[in-house]
Amino acid sequence: MSAEKADAPRAVIVVSSHVARGSVGNRAAVFALETLGFPVWAVPTVILPWHPGHGRATRIVPPLDQFKALMTDLERAPWLGEVGAVLSGYLGEAGQAEAVASLVGAVKAKTPDALYICDPVMGDSGGLYVPEQTAIAMRDRLMPIADIATPNRYELEWMAGAPLPDLKSTMAAALQAGPPAMLVTSAPAMMAGGIGNLLLNGREALLAEHRLIDKPPNGLGDLTAAVYLARILSGQTAAKALQSTTAAVYEILARTAKRGGDELQLETDAQSLSHPMAMVQLRHLLHPGRDRRA
Repeated sequence: MSAEKADAPRAVIVVSSHVARGSVGNRAAVFALETLGFPVWAVPTVILPWHPGHGRATRIVPPLDQFKALMTDLERAPWLGEVGAVLSGYLGEAGQAEAVASLVGAVKAKTPDALYICDPVMGDSGGLYVPEQTAIAMRDRLMPIADIATPNRYELEWMAGAPLPDLKSTMAAALQAGPPAMLVTSAPAMMAGGIGNLLLNGREALLAEHRLIDKPPNGLGDLTAAVYLARILSGQTAAKALQSTTAAVYEILARTAKRGGDELQLETDAQSLSHPMAMVQLRHLLHPGRDRRA
């Protein structure tokens, strides 16, 4: 890492869900970022005993006025200059989006080149699993101010208002979504029996793909957003960050699946975050925004 990067603000504010058991939301993102050397300020948007996919359970959402007050405290914290990025994920209610946007503005006012990465956690192939107003708040308030967004394909479909059955349609939707860089997880793959992470920015269209593992545990999107952010903050190029992030997350997923785990076992596979050994295919695609005649 260069001296310039080493001296840059390195703390990350992560605003997402907290579960007592499991490796989703803040539990996944904070572990990954701290393991990779980044201090984290963690803000819970909702507190749960476990992921709702494991069954109904108590759901504690901070009263909105208290949540906004806490976020305002962070905006005026004397240590705000330590912060080099904000990552937002699952929101407990629609009103939290405005507080997240305000905090992002305060961080960028203090550190103009700070990054905001929006993981618009709202649904999967089964449809939305947050109220529609919460999804709308993420789409309309947070996506437009993001430097990087990391929706899965189904979330991008909902925001685009159309099915995305192939790479061409997925790339077109990503290009229209707004943020300068879009990392679409669960994207269509070119390899048979595979799945991919598609990265589209102003210059490149990249696809990192690996074989599909059925019935994966939850938390892969949270982990991908955090690891990719760490790679970018460490100075990696977009292509290298995409490939190494995909390799790390796939390796952890494959090892968890082999053990029969119902949650990602990050503490067991922490080494995979830093030095993944899994092989993933990286493809350079034709950028949909470029003139084919150029």
